[in-house]
Amino acid sequence: MNEVVLQVGWPLDETIVRIALAGALGMFLGLEREWSQKSAGIRTFSLISLLAAVFTILVLETDVGEGLLVLGGLLVIVQGILLAVQGLLGEEDTGLSLTTSVSMLVAYGVGALVAAGFILEGVTVAVLSSLLLVLKRELHEFAWGLSREEMRSTTEFAILAFVIYPLLPPEYEPEIAGITIPLEPQVIWLMVVAVAGIGIVNYAIVSTYGGRGIAVTGFFGGLASSTAVVGTMLDHVRQRPEAASYAVAAILLANAAMAARNLAIAVGFTVGGGTDVLVEAVIPLGAVIVLAFVIAGLTADWRESGPVELESPFSLKNALAFGAVFLVVLVFGSLAETWFGTLGFYATAVASGFVSSAGATTSAVVLYRGGQLGAAEATIAILLATVSSIVVKAMLAGTSTNHTFRNQVATYSAALLLGGAAASVVIVV
Repeated sequence: MNEVVLQVGWPLDETIVRIALAGALGMFLGLEREWSQKSAGIRTFSLISLLAAVFTILVLETDVGEGLLVLGGLLVIVQGILLAVQGLLGEEDTGLSLTTSVSMLVAYGVGALVAAGFILEGVTVAVLSSLLLVLKRELHEFAWGLSREEMRSTTEFAILAFVIYPLLPPEYEPEIAGITIPLEPQVIWLMVVAVAGIGIVNYAIVSTYGGRGIAVTGFFGGLASSTAVVGTMLDHVRQRPEAASYAVAAILLANAAMAARNLAIAVGFTVGGGTDVLVEAVIPLGAVIVLAFVIAGLTADWRESGPVELESPFSLKNALAFGAVFLVVLVFGSLAETWFGTLGFYATAVASGFVSSAGATTSAVVLYRGGQLGAAEATIAILLATVSSIVVKAMLAGTSTNHTFRNQVATYSAALLLGGAAASVVIVV
């Protein structure tokens, strides 16, 4: 008897667990409908998920389940249509009836997913669907509060991120002047998406917190992509020239965030790794961080915190132009890497800084931990990537038609570089 239990127990347990989970997720989906006192609630949703689970298991383990699975789906659809008709007849709000009908079909799909072994997928669908049901009021208020320009920007961003990006090839190697240049179109386009995404976040923060929110966007945007922050600030200065000081502060704080991120990588990944900590990078990068905060604090009028009206979350034309300039910089960086010969590693660090100084920093730290680079070489590569990131932001800001903005970015960027260099000299001496 014990042998029989051992032989059949595990598959039986696994099937039972999937059925129970399907029922529980259906119950979870129906909880909000029950709380809202709709025509279908906890019991109905749980039974629908259980029905889908049973039919799916029959499909997987016997030859009689396919027709039943389709029939079950049709029955759920018919029930949904009946609920919608009730809404049209005035017995219940039409929109609510449609939502309940679709939710029942989702519950059927969740039960089928879980029974088929797609546990994580089924749980994800159930949780996201429940959130959509619970956040009904907030979602409606958000949608109704959008202006036409905001709606247009949201649509454009969705096209950039979810339509164009997946269609681009991951790698492309054009030949220029007899030199093959490896490019990554998806990475380049990702920078355009980053500019647009940071612009949307900037729009939301500035709408809430006024001019100070611009600088906040710069710092937190710099943690993700400090170069992309420039694209957002170029668009901001175009819309609000009088608030250029905040945009300059945002770029400075983006530099501070970038340097802090590189410093965290250089120190954090060399602690306890069998190698000495890269303390050589602490002083120059620390100087850049401190100077960026000091200059940003002194140049922007932080007392001015009134509302700032922006025309739109981001400009598609500006984001595309930024991507084009970024592509040109990347090509010249790749050519420089080829021309520098024996200094190719340092040239690579400089070129990588155009895209992401964090990538160059991580590469240098990995090589240092593996013994391929000494502490001095790794530190130089990290500093070159950091300098490259600061310089490329100043170059991109130089494309602005606002003379004050571009001159201040250039001047303060030079101050950061000189400050970091001076700190390096002092510590060496």
